[in-house]
Amino acid sequence: MKKDTHPEYYTDAKVTCACGNTFTVGSTKKDIHVEICSACHPFWTGVEKVVDTAGRVEKFKARQAAAQGKKK
Repeated sequence: MKKDTHPEYYTDAKVTCACGNTFTVGSTKKDIHVEICSACHPFWTGVEKVVDTAGRVEKFKARQAAAQGKKK
């Protein structure tokens, strides 16, 4: 087998969320930054939170409003 083909594995990699939550996991990266975690994810918290990426939410709401206008 070839030597040095596998990346270094860190058992104490630190994950930092945008909400401020931090925890440790095993990973090939020492520090990981995420936008959403289990402490702030709507599925786990029960609180609705809209994560807008490039205006997708506004586009969806506009299509939904147009569809409602056609039904009536």
